[in-house]
Amino acid sequence: MPFLDTRVPAVLVRIDRNPFHHGTLGAVRSLGRAGVEVHVVADSTGSPVRRSRFVSEMHPPPRPNASAPEIAGVLRRVAARVSRPAVLIPMDDASAVAVGRMRDELMPGYLLPQQPGALAERVADKAQLAALCEHVGIPHPVTLVPESAAQAAAAAWRLGLPVVAKWSRPWLVPAGSGLRSTVVVNSAQEAQALYLRSAEAGSRLLLQAFLPPGPDLDWFFHGYADRSGTVRGGGPGRKQRAWPRTAGLTAVGRWTPNPQVQALAERLTGALGYRGILDLDFRRDSATGRYHLLDFNPRPGAQFRLFADACDVDVVRAQHLDLTHRPLPPPAPLPGRAFVVENYAPLSALRCRPGKRELAWYARDDRAPGLAMWALWCRHVALRLLDRLRRSAPAPASVRIGRQAGPPSSVTDNEKASRC
Repeated sequence: MPFLDTRVPAVLVRIDRNPFHHGTLGAVRSLGRAGVEVHVVADSTGSPVRRSRFVSEMHPPPRPNASAPEIAGVLRRVAARVSRPAVLIPMDDASAVAVGRMRDELMPGYLLPQQPGALAERVADKAQLAALCEHVGIPHPVTLVPESAAQAAAAAWRLGLPVVAKWSRPWLVPAGSGLRSTVVVNSAQEAQALYLRSAEAGSRLLLQAFLPPGPDLDWFFHGYADRSGTVRGGGPGRKQRAWPRTAGLTAVGRWTPNPQVQALAERLTGALGYRGILDLDFRRDSATGRYHLLDFNPRPGAQFRLFADACDVDVVRAQHLDLTHRPLPPPAPLPGRAFVVENYAPLSALRCRPGKRELAWYARDDRAPGLAMWALWCRHVALRLLDRLRRSAPAPASVRIGRQAGPPSSVTDNEKASRC
C-alpha cells in the first residue's frame, strides 16, 4: 500500500442526489483504508455511503443547480470545519466544473491540481469537446449543433437515423424533468421535440452520428495526470455489461490492455495540458476499427477502483500522493481484474472469483454500506414496479362510461386524473 500523508485529509464533493453512486463509496474506502480522514459533501438522506466506517464526517451539499459561487461558499465552510488544507476531489461533473471555475478562491483551504483555466468545463461540455477533438485530431463522432427545431430535423436526416442526442451540459438537466443526458433518436420529429425543450434542459442540444454498439466495442480509460502531465493510476478497460444495456454505466468492466486507447488518452491530455483525474469513454467503429472519444469526464469514473494496481494505487490515491508531494510508486498493472456493480449485475457478482475482481458495494471490512444498498435498492425496484402497474391498469368502468357519453363536463383533466 502506498504511504499516504495521513496528516492531510480529503474532501469528496458530489452535488448529484443519486444515492446509488458507488464511485463515492469507492473513494471513501480507498482513502480511508490508507488512514486518511475523509469528509463527504453529499446528500446523506438514505445514502449507503454514510454507513461506511471510513467516513469521518458527512456535510450537507449545495442545493441542486447551485451556482459556482454558491458551491464555493459551501466548500469554504467545510474547509473551515476541517481546519487544515485538504485534498479536494469532485465526484460529479457539476462539482468539477464549479471547482475549476472557483479554483483561486478555494486554494487557501484545499490542495488542487494546477488545471489550466476553465479546462474542466470545456471538456465536460459535449459541444466544446467535439471542437477540441477536431482541433487535436482525436476521432470523435460527427457532431452537429442545431440552432432551430427545423435545423434539428435536418441534422437528423443529414447524419442518418438513428442519431444520438445529447445536452451539451448534462449537469444542468433538472431532476424530475423526464429528460436524459443522452438518448437515441429514431426520427426527425423526435429531434425537433427535444430541441424545443432546450430552455428546460439548460443547455444546447447536439446531435451525433450513431456508432452501433456490439461486443468489445465499448471501452473506457481512467487516469490521473500529475504535475508533470504524466498519466498515472489507471489504464484502459473494456465494458462487458452496461446498465441500461448498450448505453448505460459500466455494470461489469475488465482491465484490458489496449495500446490504441492508451495512446489516444495520453495524446489528448498532453495536447490539452490537462491535470487531475479523468474518465474517458470510447467506442470502436466496427466498420473502420477506429476508436472514437464519446465523453471526457473531469473527475473519477464510478468504476475507478477497477484500476487498483499491485501497489494498490488508484486515481484518488495518485492525486493525494501527488498533491502532498509524495512519490508515486512505479506502475504495477493487473490486467484481467474485473469490477462488478452488484445491483446492476447480480449474477456476474456471484460468478466472479474472489481476488480477481472488486465489488462496488460489498467489502469484507466495510459491510454496512452493502447491506444498506440492498435495502434501498429493493425499495426502489418495488416502487418502480408499482408505478408501472398503476400506469398500465385500465380505468374504472364508471370513468370509461362517462367518457363515452353525456355532455361535456366542467371537470378538468387534472381533476379526473386525481379521482382515478
